[in-house]
Amino acid sequence: MSAQDFLVELGTEELPPKALKTLGESFLSGIEKGLKAAGLNYAKARYYAAPRRLAVLVEQLDTEQPDRVMNLDGPPVKAAFDADGNPTQAALGFANKCCVDLSEIDASGPKLRFSQTIVGKKAAQLLPEMVETALNDLPIPKRMRWGARRTEFVRPSQWLVMLFGDTVLDCEILAQTAGRVSRGHRFHHNTEVTITAPANYAEDLRKAYVIADFAERREQISKRIEQLATEQQGTAIVPPALLDEVSALVEWPVPLVCSFEERFLEVPQEALITTMQDNQKYFCLLDAEGKLLPRFITVANVESKDPAQIISGNEKVVRPRLTDAEFFFKQDKKQKLETFNQRLANVVFQAQLGSVYDKAQRVSALAAYIAEKIGGDATRAGRAGLLSKCDLASEMVGEFPEMQGIAGYYYAMHDGEPEDVALALNEQYMPRGAGAELPSTLTGAAVALADKLDTLVGIFGIGMLPTGSKDPYALRRAALGVLRILIEKGLELDVTDAVEFAIKQFGSKIKAAGLTAQVQEFIFDRLRARYEDQGVDVAVYQAVRAVNPVSPLDFDQRVQAVQAFRKLPEAEALAAANKRVSNLLGKADGKIATSIAAHYFDTPSEFALNAAIQQAEQAVQPLAQARMYNEALAKLASLRTPVDSFFETVLVNAEDPNVRANRYALLAKLRGLFLGVADISVLS
Repeated sequence: MSAQDFLVELGTEELPPKALKTLGESFLSGIEKGLKAAGLNYAKARYYAAPRRLAVLVEQLDTEQPDRVMNLDGPPVKAAFDADGNPTQAALGFANKCCVDLSEIDASGPKLRFSQTIVGKKAAQLLPEMVETALNDLPIPKRMRWGARRTEFVRPSQWLVMLFGDTVLDCEILAQTAGRVSRGHRFHHNTEVTITAPANYAEDLRKAYVIADFAERREQISKRIEQLATEQQGTAIVPPALLDEVSALVEWPVPLVCSFEERFLEVPQEALITTMQDNQKYFCLLDAEGKLLPRFITVANVESKDPAQIISGNEKVVRPRLTDAEFFFKQDKKQKLETFNQRLANVVFQAQLGSVYDKAQRVSALAAYIAEKIGGDATRAGRAGLLSKCDLASEMVGEFPEMQGIAGYYYAMHDGEPEDVALALNEQYMPRGAGAELPSTLTGAAVALADKLDTLVGIFGIGMLPTGSKDPYALRRAALGVLRILIEKGLELDVTDAVEFAIKQFGSKIKAAGLTAQVQEFIFDRLRARYEDQGVDVAVYQAVRAVNPVSPLDFDQRVQAVQAFRKLPEAEALAAANKRVSNLLGKADGKIATSIAAHYFDTPSEFALNAAIQQAEQAVQPLAQARMYNEALAKLASLRTPVDSFFETVLVNAEDPNVRANRYALLAKLRGLFLGVADISVLS
């Protein structure tokens, strides 16, 4: 079967830069989906995406579909004809469904069957509809119309190229008639560009100052930025999302170095970086010590004969932005950070839970309590908690919301606050996302924990639980943050006590009944997904959850121990034995005795198990108390032989009630040893 290259390019007004890459990938995906559904084979396919065009190139595409045979089975032959051989309504209905006479239906098998050879269509007939469907299926949240037509797309269309081999496909899509004429760079080559062949698409446009390949432009910009940064004896900050966006803004990228006045470096560099990246799409430069250099890189879309004009223009544009940041910073420093709490007293945190200042006071008390528990300084944690929300009322954060916490750090340092107190004002928001940085100080950890627990308790306390994908107060993220801080920093905290302390801070504003258990359950539920991501079997999580540890760090240590225990050869048998013991004890009548009477033993295996349990108890209890859970379970693994022997030779439910009760007491003692770490019966 013959094959040819296929090219489709849709020209438009400038496409949304943040969505360009996704649009290109989705266009390719839609075309490939259509080709697969049509049974058209091809060698490979790729997309092109630039500010004014989306394109897909398919190499060595079949020129037509292969013929295929379609078989349709009908009713059983017995039901298709009566005793005299006359067709029933079922047979006639099947023939009618197949749009043929009954004589063309095969009745030689157990069922009626109709076989039809479908002749494959030419690819040229199928491609226009395929392209139109792919464009209609693009992830476009809001479409627009233009002119007098009712056609809709993300931006007005301008031209359409549809080439199959050397042939232009005769069609109209999105108000454009297909041809082989594209357009060059809007300024360098603002004329028509004839595409000589699908395979020549990228090179034909390159001659017209358009790099159509998104990945190529991105790589070119990245390398040139790195070169320019090195020449400036610095390192460029290149966020992937910003690089993608800039790559989507230019057809012919020309990175240039610009500068700004050094006096602006007195402003927190995070504010300068934020405004240059977010508002101007510039790449900032840092020196070897991570300090901002008074230079930045812009990416122009033209190769100017006088680049100094472009540089000067960008420097003029950025100056007012930096001046604003400088003004806000100086204004805020005219008063003590603590005084901003006066403004926050009139800012509502949540209608039923009071103001932001009320929250700061609660966080202050809870942070002091937590700091004492985790080995920090309660006084400093309380101070940091009181200042934790102050910068939200500052001019800087009002203009640059991303500066919350960071601005507070600079203002606290300016006021002479201890460094860990100042750091805590930023660290309270950590971790800011999955895998993000954790607080570096105990004061910061205490405030971060207090802030998250206060939010959890308050929102749960007024009944605004997250449902499905709706979690407006980011409670799931708050719970995960609490777990990460305590586990990854190795901090010991009784979550039950901390939650109860937090509940008391709210007084009558929340419903306290059952709230501690509800919040605690919500927090520990988040661990399940965490361990699944780490490859820990859900049964291991459930084994530890069954014994209800109140400390996330303790919970994690038990999980790691049970995970290691599962690899021991004795694990499977002991898990099964524990499950059997659990079932037996669950059916026991009355209260199980806590003491074991050796004079009721009447088999050697009972004496052996009792002796083994006593030895294990002496060895394991100190290990469990010291949280040496790995070692404790390793010791308990030695019980496999006496346990197996016991169940092989002893009937637990003996007729003598004293003997039976004694055996239950023995098994309860055995199970209690394992429950000191986890309920391993769940593993069976």
